[in-house]
Amino acid sequence: MQFLRYQKNDEVRWGWLDGARIGAVVGDVFGDYKREGAVAELHEVTVLPPALPGKIIAVGNNYASRLDELGAAPPDIPTLFLKPPSAVIGHGEAIILPPQSSEVEHEAELAVVMGRRARWVSVEDALKFVWGYTCANDVTARDLEGGDLQLTRCKGFDTFCPLGPWVSTDVDPADVVITCAVNGQLRQMSSTRELLFSVPQLVAFISSVMTLVPGDVILTGTPAGVGPLRSGDTVEVEIEGIGSLVNSVK
Repeated sequence: MQFLRYQKNDEVRWGWLDGARIGAVVGDVFGDYKREGAVAELHEVTVLPPALPGKIIAVGNNYASRLDELGAAPPDIPTLFLKPPSAVIGHGEAIILPPQSSEVEHEAELAVVMGRRARWVSVEDALKFVWGYTCANDVTARDLEGGDLQLTRCKGFDTFCPLGPWVSTDVDPADVVITCAVNGQLRQMSSTRELLFSVPQLVAFISSVMTLVPGDVILTGTPAGVGPLRSGDTVEVEIEGIGSLVNSVK
């Protein structure tokens, strides 16, 4: 099932996707809800970010190919950092290049959207707490990354966390293909089977540190091939079983 947030005639609603049609969702998408019939066509609405996270927990250095690209050793435990909710934008919105940076790069990632409160959950039970998955772009000001002691600034600019276009609840996170193209040119391609720490391992590990609540987002890491974004570019993150997240750059 694919759920989306959308706006039509100044009204923001949850819906479910049936091909190119949107059906209504009544109730709480994280709890009791009911699916109803079609209320709009996809082309008639503005697709909004499919999650409103209280926190975004990102994982660094989680693909061997990316570590090889960096010349870095694999970590013993997941490497975590946070991105602010104010960085979130949706499908079709523009990534804004900040004046503080001259080297902004894309990072295609599978995003996990939590559906239940999770604290100290086991690896075996972890996926029971996940609502679904969406596409993410962990946009990074690479030239600021080395100069700061923390990743907050280089990862935290407004518009630096595109999410979307919708949440798929039927995806198997163990093996989906992830690609990223800029202006139609393929830059990144890998599968989540290459993750050093799997989605269940990440959910369990993070929940041993902090309480995860419905709507929170985990960014699972990016494979090799990250590259520059320039004004006028169009960047597309596509994940098998979910869809394509497309954003302009300006």
